[in-house]
Amino acid sequence: MSAKAAAPFSVLAVLAIPIASLMAQERAAPFTVIETGQGYARLQDAVDAIGDARGTIAIAPGRYEQCAVQSSGDLSYFANDPGSAIFDGVACEGKAALVLRGRGAEVAGLIFEHIRVPDFNGAGIRLERGDLTVAQSWFRDSQQGILTANDPAATLVVDRSTFSRLGTCEGAGGCAHSIYTGEYGHVRITNSRFEEGRGGHYVKARAARVDIAASSFDDAAGRATNYMIDLPGGAAGQISNNWFVQGADKENYAAFIAVAAEGRAHDSSALAVTNNDARFATGVDRESIFVADWSGDVTNVADNSLAPRLTRYERIR
Repeated sequence: MSAKAAAPFSVLAVLAIPIASLMAQERAAPFTVIETGQGYARLQDAVDAIGDARGTIAIAPGRYEQCAVQSSGDLSYFANDPGSAIFDGVACEGKAALVLRGRGAEVAGLIFEHIRVPDFNGAGIRLERGDLTVAQSWFRDSQQGILTANDPAATLVVDRSTFSRLGTCEGAGGCAHSIYTGEYGHVRITNSRFEEGRGGHYVKARAARVDIAASSFDDAAGRATNYMIDLPGGAAGQISNNWFVQGADKENYAAFIAVAAEGRAHDSSALAVTNNDARFATGVDRESIFVADWSGDVTNVADNSLAPRLTRYERIR
């Protein structure tokens, strides 16, 4: 296993630090830099204190109407108690609660909610450069969960996280999605849940390699949603051991997974779609395509459990 593939487990190791020792370092401050023991009232001040170094910020339980921009360094942001630290409604630079363009970052145990901005791209995390690992975090009731720029040398890893009531097609510039990545080198999503979308796709990824496994896409309560997974330029990788339910209220119900619908930017011949379970929500009576492929590259769509009236694969011309 590569160092990048193992990245989520470094976050889990950080989460194992005893809460009592963390709180003893700086009881009064919500944001504590572990390496120095210094506490800060503002997350941005803690980020700036680490600067271009490697550092860890422990976040106390609370609801924070704050945001931060990381312009350098390699930082970890984690909740003392997973799910107890909430970033609510504030976006830096008109983008996100966390705007990340340093060398790398890790995020664990945090909740991001109610992030909305005028251009309809408000996200919990805006990743503009560098590697990012997200573990055991929640993104909800915002325009987007995670949105990235382009960094072909970098990797985004998402593990054991939940994306609820995200996405919108209200903006003039196009739709927002639960996760939307630019030209990243590798996007890896595991053990995560996507549910109750409010427009757009659940995952839209322009990365050269995409691995999505052991996750659920529950569209039963979705509203005006589109594809479950959209690989608009194609990709190598795997979509495996996931659970898909397509709901009734769709902007586009033609397919569950779309490959190269916007052009063949990447070769998809090494994309495997295997061992998934896909069906319609109770009461939904329609036909759809499990994998719609505009490239003609995809050949390995096998061992999936599909509902009646769900076509396994179709080459779209």
